[in-house]
Amino acid sequence: MSRSGQKQACLVFADGRGRVMDAPGVLATGRSGRRIQPMNKAELIPLPPGSELYYLPERNPVGIPARRPRDGDAFEVLDDCQAVAAFLPSGYAVLRLASFERLPQAPLLPLHAYAAVCWYRGEFHVPAVRVEQDTKHDPAEFSDRQLGRHVARLRRRLPKNPLVEHLAENCALRYGCANAKNLFYGRWECPIPIAPACNAACVGCISAQPDAPIASPQDRLAFVPSIADVLEVAVPHLETASRAMISFGQGCEGEPLLQGDLMCEIIREIRRRTERGTIHLNTNGSRPDMVAKLCDSGLDSIRVSLNSTRHETYARYYRPRNYSFEHVLDTIREARSRGRFTSINYLSFPGLTDSPAEIDSLVGLLESPGLDMIQWRNLNMDPDAYCDTVALPMDEPAIGMASLLTQFRAEFPSVRHGYVNPPRESWNQRADEQRTHEAQVLPEPAN
Repeated sequence: MSRSGQKQACLVFADGRGRVMDAPGVLATGRSGRRIQPMNKAELIPLPPGSELYYLPERNPVGIPARRPRDGDAFEVLDDCQAVAAFLPSGYAVLRLASFERLPQAPLLPLHAYAAVCWYRGEFHVPAVRVEQDTKHDPAEFSDRQLGRHVARLRRRLPKNPLVEHLAENCALRYGCANAKNLFYGRWECPIPIAPACNAACVGCISAQPDAPIASPQDRLAFVPSIADVLEVAVPHLETASRAMISFGQGCEGEPLLQGDLMCEIIREIRRRTERGTIHLNTNGSRPDMVAKLCDSGLDSIRVSLNSTRHETYARYYRPRNYSFEHVLDTIREARSRGRFTSINYLSFPGLTDSPAEIDSLVGLLESPGLDMIQWRNLNMDPDAYCDTVALPMDEPAIGMASLLTQFRAEFPSVRHGYVNPPRESWNQRADEQRTHEAQVLPEPAN
């Protein structure tokens, strides 16, 4: 890589051996939807710790010659090499995706978010912004040197609990799930998966890809735990952990609302034993009637997953079975009407999320029924495949993700922005949230 502290954001690429190099004299580009655009240096931050770089097979990088000829195309495609993308750790929203020219034989990319990356001022940079100030999902919080010892200790205490075994072997040790590790560290948010089945067939599902030529990133839960199994895990965690939370609806399971009656029993039994901690649900929001029962049983907070606040775009990705987008909206209304802390898990994609049509729809959701929080999660999927899935037009206008975040912070100051589920003791800390808002410096949109 070039050692100079150059003022240009240069294209990076991978050679045939997977070595990442910069291309001096070729400016980096980024992608919004289907469109390739010049990189906006005001959006760049140094590559965050814990990020990973990927080369994209059979995809040629696209840049802009620093000295453009008077005639000819502005963009330059580099042959005989591969485009490079960055996968960012939790807490960062991607502002632009990696740009490339896809070759006909290119394979489908695995389920990751493919942020643009460039070489700038002597180090890798990415167009991104930190949206979560809580550090509990930061890579630095998860030194694994002691993990095996903590896992062994809980296994010895609960040797016949299948939920402990699943969270240990499948989640914490095999896949490195942050929340699963929290169970064994005795802190923060602890997962309680209970549902092996789902009533959606999400194109980008991370636990089931039966028809796709790519493997799902993790195996789905294969059993329904008993109430006793759950209580053995959940009650001690809620009673002793710092900022204690248990959450139903994990990446390693289907839809927990399909086990709604079981959840109601579990929540009631937990609250008979302890009032400490937060009981949370991550869900697709498909059964508002069951959400009402859960609230009555003692559920504290809920997060509903969306890739879009528009019916058709939502349905193209989630492919719901026996429920509609209106059921999802009813779930949000139900939770809000019962005073539960209500978030959306907003799977964002530059070029769609920041399009005027999507913005107008999200504004409507924020105005009525309203939300307490938006969790900005990067959509993990091959960008071309996602554009095709949701039928994103080539010329879809977009204001830019940075402008979108700035706009929503200004128009809806009471709505929290982040990445992780907050415990209930933090819900009313508006002074801290306001300081975070004032300290957050977002880039100006490109001219």
